[in-house]
Amino acid sequence: MAKTNSTSTLSDVATAAGVSTATVSRYFNSPDIVSPATAERIRAAVEQLDYIPNLLAGGLASNRSRLVAVLIPELSGSIFTDIIEAMVGELSTSGYVALLGLTGRSHAGTSELVRAALARRVEAIVITSAVDEPTRAMLRRSGTTVIEIWDLPDDPVDMAIGFSHYAIGEDLARYLRNRGHERPFLVSSTGPRSRMRRDGFVAEWLAGGGSAPGELQVDMPGRFGDAGRSMEAMRAADGMPDAAVCTSDLLAQGIIVAAQASGLRV
Repeated sequence: MAKTNSTSTLSDVATAAGVSTATVSRYFNSPDIVSPATAERIRAAVEQLDYIPNLLAGGLASNRSRLVAVLIPELSGSIFTDIIEAMVGELSTSGYVALLGLTGRSHAGTSELVRAALARRVEAIVITSAVDEPTRAMLRRSGTTVIEIWDLPDDPVDMAIGFSHYAIGEDLARYLRNRGHERPFLVSSTGPRSRMRRDGFVAEWLAGGGSAPGELQVDMPGRFGDAGRSMEAMRAADGMPDAAVCTSDLLAQGIIVAAQASGLRV
């Protein structure tokens, strides 16, 4: 009868696979340098023996945790779902484990999770939330790989993969002008990225000779339920706007539903 994981050892796995204990350690800690045939023999031995490695001990010895922290504001209605799914899949095939953390919408929540991730000696932190200066300084001191996504900060902690929210606002303004619109109404939330889109739109709209657009700002995060208040503000404006510009998908979807419910064609 094969040993269970409570009694099986690394040496047992090595013997069953016909390799050295060092090769088994490499299989767990650096699988990319183990040949496919050898890796398959080790995998079969691990399964046969029901062996569960102590990766904490191995990580302490090699100074590698093979953990990557992925920090996002929230999961409910998250726009990050597809990115997370793809990221976790790629990390898993490379032998890494993703730790998902929900920062909420505050700097305090982000800082707390960054500290927790660094305490667990993660090899990288992927972050979507805005990071305040004390947390940025802490990340730089740690020397950990940091990837900021969903934005292009002027001074990234380490590296950034994203896009300019200000430029998005500018493009929206140019698009509406080229479509012949003259009276846009802008609905934005109080979040930093939403403000960048709003500022880019207003700056480009005014630069192109347009009048200051009517606008309404809602608390972050913008919710579907803000649509009714937005529609009331548009109807109360001096002349019904000919376009509604929203800085988030949920706001836009809510306004479409509210407009259709009031008999307007969208």
